[in-house]
Amino acid sequence: MLPRVEILTKAVAAGASDVHIVPGQPPIMRLHTILAPIDGYPLVQPSDAMDMVRDMVPERMLGRLDEIRDLDFGAQIDGVGRFRVNAHYQRDVVSIAFRAIPHEVPDVLSLHLPQAIEKFADLPRGLVLVTGPTGSGKSTTLASVINAMNHRSNRHVITIEDPIEYELISDKCLIEQRELGLDVPSFASGLRHALRQDPDVILVGEMRDLETTSAAITAAETGHLVLSTLHTSSAAQTCARIVDIYPGEQQTHIRNMLAGSLAAVITQTLFKRADQPGMIPACEVMICNAAVRNCIRENRLHEIPNIIGTNRNIGMCMMDESIKTLVVNGKITREDALAKASHSEALARILRG
Repeated sequence: MLPRVEILTKAVAAGASDVHIVPGQPPIMRLHTILAPIDGYPLVQPSDAMDMVRDMVPERMLGRLDEIRDLDFGAQIDGVGRFRVNAHYQRDVVSIAFRAIPHEVPDVLSLHLPQAIEKFADLPRGLVLVTGPTGSGKSTTLASVINAMNHRSNRHVITIEDPIEYELISDKCLIEQRELGLDVPSFASGLRHALRQDPDVILVGEMRDLETTSAAITAAETGHLVLSTLHTSSAAQTCARIVDIYPGEQQTHIRNMLAGSLAAVITQTLFKRADQPGMIPACEVMICNAAVRNCIRENRLHEIPNIIGTNRNIGMCMMDESIKTLVVNGKITREDALAKASHSEALARILRG
């Protein structure tokens, strides 16, 4: 059996973000976006991966893996850290992906996020969405906002996660963390029942479907602060995605609800740093002022980028502007910037100028 603890300890010590256990390959880590084998180990055998899973989860969860062929869960290794784990079948054998989660919940500003994001911890109510591709740091951003809130306000916070990632220790806030599959059967169910548990703040890991989205918007409308994520690449696309989840005859109604409940959208993507080892985010920030709410209500989402671009004074920021700043300050390369820019040709002209 491969030494799971030893492998993960080595990867974390090297600064890896992910570890992959795939039969037929050596253990592999992702270090600052680059995949590389972890030295000193033989090729993974199918029994190695399955034994690792058995060592981490109870028998009833193994049944779920056999049934649905995928299993998400959290794992803790004392002295090493916490991991988000996905066990899955490929070529009819089990493989595992580990995502390393730091010991400490990072401070918002230490993540190099815009200062406006830190202020979202003080919002009394509304819907705040963090969006972006997989692996863009959405969960870390949400955890840092909750952590900031935890140290300066007295609120009841309920999180519904798949799986629990950062361990949030109650300070001024009372924090309860519920895990999908372990404490609650689904995001929608957990969200519905959370409303009966006297929450002030609800964190929903992801708005995956109509039922969860509807419950999240309703919770925000009824005076709660709701934080969640979506896999979208801009604020305007986020609004469109939410509306499109609903049947056509309900979309006018949901636009009105969303216009009234949405507080902010943060879209982020991670870049490999050029000035030092590590990663750094670029962000688009949309704060819902009267102009944004009118655009959502009247289905003029194409005007949102212009509103973001002309409201920098209140903390809004366009993605390409954020990327440009990182290039100008020497934080990322021009090539990486153009590869991920929303409008690469326009950004190229600006950088040439």
